[in-house]
Amino acid sequence: MMPPIGMHLNRRLEQWRRQETDDGSGGVITEWVEIGTVRARVSQAGTSQAERIAAHQAGAELTNPIYVQPRADVRRGDELRGPEGSWRVVALYRPSEPVYLRADCELVQGEGEQ
Repeated sequence: MMPPIGMHLNRRLEQWRRQETDDGSGGVITEWVEIGTVRARVSQAGTSQAERIAAHQAGAELTNPIYVQPRADVRRGDELRGPEGSWRVVALYRPSEPVYLRADCELVQGEGEQ
């Protein structure tokens, strides 16, 4: 059995989810709603030339793996936000032994950010 991941989750990130509501005129209003915080560990995105080429060939951007508790209610499309940036969840992976949940996330940058 693998050890619990809790001691490796070294930061708290705000968890935001997109919420859509009817605007009464046939359209939809979309807004981001904070649903809580999650303890997390943000790993570096792959930076080797081979990793960049493989991601590009697959039609994807490089992602940051973010690890959270296995019971965390994190879903595709959620945003995880911290003081150093925001990440949008693009995929979730659960190992065969439920000791963590890995969320592959794309860094979200506002206009004018580098």
